[in-house]
Parts: sequence; structure tokens; C-alpha cells
Amino acid sequence: MQFYSTKNKNVRVGMAEALMRGIAPDGGLLMPTQIPQVSPNFLKTIRKRTFPEIATYLTSLFFQDDLPKETIENICTKSFDFTLPLTKLSNNLVMLELFHGPTLAFKDFGARFMARITSYFARQTKKHITVLVATSGDTGSAVAAGFYKVPNIDVILLYPKGKVSPMQEKQLTTMGGNITALEIKGSFDDCQKLVKRAFGDYALRSRFTLTSANSINVARLLPQIFYYFYVYAKGESLGKPLVFSIPCGNLGNLTAAILAKHMGLPIARLIAATNRNDVFTRYIKTGIFTPKLSKTTLSNAMDVGNPSNFVRIVELYKNNLSKIRTDITSQSFSDSQTMTAIKEVWQKYQYIMDPHSAVAYLGLAQYQQKHPRINGIALATGHPAKFPELIENILHKKIPIPKGLKQALLGKKQTVELSNRFAEFKKYLLKQSVDS
Repeated sequence: MQFYSTKNKNVRVGMAEALMRGIAPDGGLLMPTQIPQVSPNFLKTIRKRTFPEIATYLTSLFFQDDLPKETIENICTKSFDFTLPLTKLSNNLVMLELFHGPTLAFKDFGARFMARITSYFARQTKKHITVLVATSGDTGSAVAAGFYKVPNIDVILLYPKGKVSPMQEKQLTTMGGNITALEIKGSFDDCQKLVKRAFGDYALRSRFTLTSANSINVARLLPQIFYYFYVYAKGESLGKPLVFSIPCGNLGNLTAAILAKHMGLPIARLIAATNRNDVFTRYIKTGIFTPKLSKTTLSNAMDVGNPSNFVRIVELYKNNLSKIRTDITSQSFSDSQTMTAIKEVWQKYQYIMDPHSAVAYLGLAQYQQKHPRINGIALATGHPAKFPELIENILHKKIPIPKGLKQALLGKKQTVELSNRFAEFKKYLLKQSVDS
């Protein structure tokens, strides 16, 4: 399949180059030249399929010209060897738990898939690949775990100093090996700017084979489509129409849902739930997209002031705001509302949410006040044990720490501290190439 740049549709690359580059040669994000359509028979028989089988079919629609069928099947089987429960809290409220992978966050879906497909192309092209990742929390740990000890691949994580939870920082910084963590004095937006600028820098691109494992990379984004189809496969117990409430930061999950809808999944409504970083909510309400400096909140993985995937959403709707509003509603919520939701859901359902999942819950709850007959699915994107101090302060209850997180807590933090100046970041990268 070919992919074009959001800046210029005449700039096109194949799948391998799309993966290796991360972004288009002109700095735009990459989009498939055509959105493949699922067959009617696939939707009719989807309830008989496992998640890896669903993933294999959908991957083939995009990659069948670039990967052997057996390779696709193998990648999907090994990438998605964990559960994703649908937990029913009431007759019209379901939590889709996406946090049962190795790092207990939804990012495991995209990171594990991308690690395996990148490894495949690295072997085919005999190139050494450097993966640059800006993270506000969970992306970094998922990518680190997915790419750890993968031959011929180095991963450099950039995260904002003091703006991720202690548990997330431990996951980011204790692996070592081919994983390097850079502690940037600034915001997530600063980290993202450094990564984007690196891709456009001639000296760096001539020295490294650079790619990204953020959702700006299509290989990280596309696997997020799979779980929306999986919910449909379980649809008999959930009812119709499909309404998803999605906690939004860089808008990757929302973009994946829109792609799923364009591929033929019968989604009736998407709720983009944001925290105080509400630039997308304001766009839906006013029609004006105004990036802002990100603000620190309890749902830190959503602290994005200039979401990259916005350009993809506009592209998918051909810049038609009225069509976007037909499919998507959006509302923002404060930290106070988030904490109240965590407490109320525990008291009412004996169910513990992390702050990101709580924002999704709030988005659905508010929508259902106006549409009480609607059955909704809220995306639970992170395990509450990743925020033990916060949850324990709200619920006055000890949160059991899973084995994987306990091991991360015992690890030694290994970071390099840098400013948010590109010149310093570039100097660091070039020094690594000389030293190696």
C-alpha cells in the first residue's frame, strides 16, 4: 500500500519507507492512499474470530502487498497474546479494558505490533534503526518493553522531567540495554517538537535511519483500529448502536476509531473526552484549532497542547467540520471531576479506574444524560496501579501492585538530562553515532 503526506498528496512512500521514516519526507504525516473496506462476510462472521484473527485480517487489508500472509499472522499472534476484557458496569455502560498487556497500558497494542514489524523490515533491509519516541507517560514504557533487546534497533525515549507519574518513570528509565531515556526540561510538546525536528534534520537523517513509535507512525497507529472491531465482535451482549468514549491526548485512539468507521465498522458516535488540555474540544465547539502550551493534569498521558493526529482527522473528513460534528462530540473535564468520578464509580460499582479511564467514563456519562437509551463503551486505557498514591488518596484503599510493576520499582533509574533546545539534543545524538 502507498501512503501520502498530509502536506502534499503527491508525496508518496511505500509501507517499508512509511515505517522507517515515521513521517513523510516533507514533514507531513502519512495517510493511506485508500481506506480499505472490510467485507460484509467479515462482519457477519466476526463473532467467531479471536482478537489475533481479527487483527490478522485487518492487517492484511493494509499490508498484504508488503508482508507474507504467514508473517502477518505470526506478528499478530505474538503481539496480542493478552486479554482485553469488556467489563459491564451497568446495562448501558461497559469499560473496554486495554491495560492487560506487559506494561499495563493500551499502548502495548501498537508498540508490540510495531516492534515486530520493524524487526522484520530491519532484517529485510539490513539497516540499523533508531526509534525516537516522545512520551507523556505510557507510550515510552510500552515502546521500551516492545523493542527491548530487539537486534539492530535502538530506542531513545524523550519524556518531560517531573511530569510523569513515579511509577511511569520507573517503567521508562530502568530497562537499559538498547533503551535510552532522555529527561527533557520542558513539556511533552517540547519532546514532540524535538522528535519532529530531528526527522527533518539533514545531518541526523544522513547519520541515522530514524523512525518514530508515536502514533504519528502509521505502524503504531493502525493496530489501534483492531480493538474497535473486537468490541463489535462481542456486540450481542452490548447492544447497538456503537458509541465509544475515548480519552484523548495526541488523538491517536480517536483517529484509529475514525479509520475503523471509514473501513465499515458501524460506529454511531465517538466521544472525544479531554482534560484541561482541551484544544480539540474547543475545535469541535468553535471550529477553530488553536494549539496551546500543555497543562499538567492527573491524566498526564493526555497532557498534549498540540495533538499531532489532528491533521489526520481533518484529512479523513476532507476538512468538513459539519461532518466531523456529525460523528464526534467532545467535552473536557477537570482534575476535580476526574477524582470525583473515580470515587463515585468505586462506591457504585466497586470498580477502580485510573485518571485517564475516568475521563473517558465522564465523557460517556455526560453524553448519556442527553441520550439515556444509548449503550456506551468507555476506553479504560491504563491500570490504576500505575497511579497508586492518587488512587489510594481518593479511595483510602490500598491498590495491589502487579508483579511487572513491582519489578520496575526495584530497577535503577538510568537517564540523561537535557534541555528542550534542539541544538543540545542534536549534539547528543551525533555523539552517540560517533561513540558507537
